[in-house]
Amino acid sequence: MEASKRVNTRIPRLAAAMLYLNTTHIARGCLHYDSGDEEPASQSDKSELHSTLKSLASKLEDLSTCNDLIAKHGAALQRSLSELENLKLPAESGEKIKAVNERATLFRITSNAMINACRDFLELAESHSRKWQRALQYEREQRIRLEETIEQLAKQHNSLERACRGAPGLSSSATAVSSTSKGSVQPAKGEASDEDEETEYFDAMEDAPAFITVTADPKHHRRSGSNLSGASEGHPEDWNLEDNVFESANQTGDKESMCKDVLPKKRRRTRIPDKPNYSLNLWSIMKNCIGKELSKIPMPVNFNEPLSMLQRLTEDLEYHELLDKAVKCESSTEQMCFVAAFSVSSYSTTVHRTAKPFNPLLGETYELDRLDELGFRSLCEQVSHHPPAAAHHVYSKQGWTLWQEITIASKFRGKYLSIMPLGAIHLEFHSSGNHYVWRKVTSTVHNIIVGKLWIDQSGDIEIVNHKSKDKCQLKFTPYSYFSRDVPRKVTGVVTDADGKAHYVMSGTWDENMECSKIVQSSHGSTSSEGKQKTVYQTLAPKVLWKKYPLPENAENMYFFSDLALTLNEPEERVAPTDSRLRPDQRLMENGKWDEANVEKQRLEEKQRAVRRRREAEAVEALEEGKDYEGYIPLWFERKVDPLTGELICVYKGGYWEAKEKQDWDLCPDIF
Repeated sequence: MEASKRVNTRIPRLAAAMLYLNTTHIARGCLHYDSGDEEPASQSDKSELHSTLKSLASKLEDLSTCNDLIAKHGAALQRSLSELENLKLPAESGEKIKAVNERATLFRITSNAMINACRDFLELAESHSRKWQRALQYEREQRIRLEETIEQLAKQHNSLERACRGAPGLSSSATAVSSTSKGSVQPAKGEASDEDEETEYFDAMEDAPAFITVTADPKHHRRSGSNLSGASEGHPEDWNLEDNVFESANQTGDKESMCKDVLPKKRRRTRIPDKPNYSLNLWSIMKNCIGKELSKIPMPVNFNEPLSMLQRLTEDLEYHELLDKAVKCESSTEQMCFVAAFSVSSYSTTVHRTAKPFNPLLGETYELDRLDELGFRSLCEQVSHHPPAAAHHVYSKQGWTLWQEITIASKFRGKYLSIMPLGAIHLEFHSSGNHYVWRKVTSTVHNIIVGKLWIDQSGDIEIVNHKSKDKCQLKFTPYSYFSRDVPRKVTGVVTDADGKAHYVMSGTWDENMECSKIVQSSHGSTSSEGKQKTVYQTLAPKVLWKKYPLPENAENMYFFSDLALTLNEPEERVAPTDSRLRPDQRLMENGKWDEANVEKQRLEEKQRAVRRRREAEAVEALEEGKDYEGYIPLWFERKVDPLTGELICVYKGGYWEAKEKQDWDLCPDIF
């Protein structure tokens, strides 16, 4: 019994040690370079660098002390356990021995995790100085290059001014001469005509695509367009014919101009309660999980944002006007550019959104009826719980329909979590019959255990028009701290059925996407891998999509966009299974996180009870030799996709008619 007392007295010491570790553990987060948002220090910050190095040395000593503390208490605990096992205890002491063993196991797990964190900290402390030195050297080189470029541009500018003053009738030729030199000179606003567009050269898509911009005179290409490889249909003037559609796309950052044809009829909310400043103690979560099955451990809402996965899926429609513009395109390759920009725009909301959405309950639905305001209506339903899968259907009276079934697969790899959405996205335009299919890329959440969370998107998207056989290959470049590329870069090429390239896509998944019309293609130099790259000569890019600015005070409202702020707004006449009516999510949005955790646990246990009852029915049917269908979605039905050959849930109708009649008798009781 004395050994048992010694163990009990050491448990508070363990809590104190964990609290101390938490303080030093948080300090490591400041060392992480976020996903490109933080710029490396300049040469003038040497004093700050030395101060930081001293701080790192101090933190390193703290971690060493913590490591020794863990080793000491771990050895003492093991000795106590050995003594306890050798004692002859009555049967009623079995539960206490079990509790001590559980605490010992938890202690060992926590100790190993912290020792690994210490090892990572040591590696970071040893390498950070060299990284900063390389970053400083890179910034010095960039500054020198920038100074040389500015000096060269200033000389060209002075030369142009003298040429214009001396021979005003030759200003066009002077512009043409300057266009052949390295580095471009932008004409003054109001003076540029359609004939003064710059021509850019882009490397073709490769494993590591690179962009090379060289200015040239576009007039030459217009005169000889029919003889150029890569010129669309032999008519280079088509770029001018398409200007009306593409120029309207340049206004995608102006919400008022987008909705000028369809004025909103309902005033939507513009803010939600500020996120409470609740600290998350990992130890307080772990100690309450002792003896429980992992599948039954309720994860607190501290990790969540007050939206369900169905609402996050609906949020992909924030830039639906890109599809409204695509309806007006006469060329299928031109239409592909807008579809590609739309596929990229759905990731723009993820850059700051590190919290996870609520996992929908089986049978949970979410509708977004903006038919009168924005011209579309959307319906989502959770059709499977293990694995989690959601079906989505969108109809727009502007002339397009979108549908998908997304299943989320994830892999935890220690320092980061890979989230892989599985399933194809379908988009069909009513008038032309063009049917586009693509899949989402992999999302990676970095610094799961230690440091500041940040999200990256990486992988390839192939968009295929199954009617015209046009394709667009998009590459999402993964973030690298040592890369000179723009962070979150996306590049792509639009080709027709014959494989001829028509447009180059470029931009970032968190800000904007542009397209450039190809007027000529040629073979460039051979890469280090022995591959010969194709150089595309293009006209000046047109902006197709630009991200909306976040609302004021967004950092205290989970970094929600204007659309996201309205998704959980209470609304009448929705189905009783709608995410807006989910009580734990509503409590969390209102800042009542403790009540939300209790309600979340109740809902999850209710869902488990329904699942156990369904499993019992399946066993009973099997014993009687009967077929058991299992769970059947309410508004969607499972069919074989004729294009992909996959089994997919498609909308079977009836929801909007049920809403009109307010007949929700078929809806299950899930809340």
